[in-house]
Amino acid sequence: MAAKSKILVLGGTGYIRKFIVKASAEAGHPTFALVRESTLSHPEKSKLIESFKTSGVTLLYGDLTDHESLVKAIKQVDVVISTLGGQQIDDQVKLIAAVKEAGNIKRFLPSEFGLDVERHNAVEPVTSFLEKKVKIRRAIEAEGIPYTYICSNAFAGYFLPTLGQQNVTAPPRDKVVILGDGNVKAVYVKEEDIGTYTIKAVDDPRTLNKTLYVRPPANVLTFNELVSLWENKIKSTLEKVYIPEDQLLKYIQESPFPANLMLALGHSMYVKGDCTNYEIDPSFGVEASNLYPEVKYTTVDNYLNAFV
Repeated sequence: MAAKSKILVLGGTGYIRKFIVKASAEAGHPTFALVRESTLSHPEKSKLIESFKTSGVTLLYGDLTDHESLVKAIKQVDVVISTLGGQQIDDQVKLIAAVKEAGNIKRFLPSEFGLDVERHNAVEPVTSFLEKKVKIRRAIEAEGIPYTYICSNAFAGYFLPTLGQQNVTAPPRDKVVILGDGNVKAVYVKEEDIGTYTIKAVDDPRTLNKTLYVRPPANVLTFNELVSLWENKIKSTLEKVYIPEDQLLKYIQESPFPANLMLALGHSMYVKGDCTNYEIDPSFGVEASNLYPEVKYTTVDNYLNAFV
């Protein structure tokens, strides 16, 4: 067996970072996390950093704005995974420059972990956000850096605990708002599973210069199916309020940020079907649960049991 790749994860406050770091360490990869020294004195972040250390993760100190520190960190590893948050997507050009200079990276995974940024029917402000990620893809390809793009669709932890309802903290038990007609399929993936699939892909020749789509079959559901699953669990029928597309578009235009972003994301997923409305062609992509049938992913059905 070839030695497992050394993996560097950088992500500032990126939501998915801790799941990727954990999956990497658990899979036996020598795992490194790039952190700013100032992070150590931040109460919330220092707890996360401590948990990394407990998992055997090596901390490397550096900063996106410090090119030398980036190059130095990258030279110690084989694979770089970026989990930078939305505000920092553009900053990945600095990371690309450092990867190029280091010259030793076998695979670079930019910060994506959502919809396919090039196959969607989104409206603003989501369009501009996805455009930033497209520019990063082109920059990686222009430099000839080996890559894998991860399209993991909807984070289960974000959508399922509230069934995508706004301003609530638990799944609804009386009334549910449904965007569109509820008959469009979306995909929900537990964050731990996204971590597992991502780490499996880093050394896999089948994912080299391809997009890995995470579409576990049991988790591809219409919103009506999702509601029905929940109703069966709570043994109660919810009142359903459907928001037609024209009304939703009006809400998006009238809402301030970040409400407009979340509504536009809902429009993309639940009205336009941007998780599932294209075939995954082998020329550009592969599907995770096909490649890795040994991964026992969490189904939406099981996930919802925690909230009954």
